[in-house]
Amino acid sequence: MSNEALTEREFERVADESLVALEGALTDLDGLEASLQMGILTLEFPDGTRYVVNSHRAARQIWMAAELRAWHFDYDAGTRRWVASRDGDELWAALAGVTSRKLGRPITLQP
Repeated sequence: MSNEALTEREFERVADESLVALEGALTDLDGLEASLQMGILTLEFPDGTRYVVNSHRAARQIWMAAELRAWHFDYDAGTRRWVASRDGDELWAALAGVTSRKLGRPITLQP
């Protein structure tokens, strides 16, 4: 089932579950504040930099903006992963990568 095959309700469920899980994985990391409100996960760093991960209902994607770049992730129901349409990046790995670079230390995020 591709993201186009997801009903709106199914999309909202998997997107919400993913954002809640991401917030939980990021909450205890030193050097950033993670907060999820109304489908928008915001990571704020001490220098004021913000990264944003949010569900985009119309496109049935999760979008991420970080490091002056944007990703659009489609849900792959077969692997239960969010994969970037442009370059094949996986959501959790991409977020770990940008967060690691920003914090200057390796960060591992696991769904």
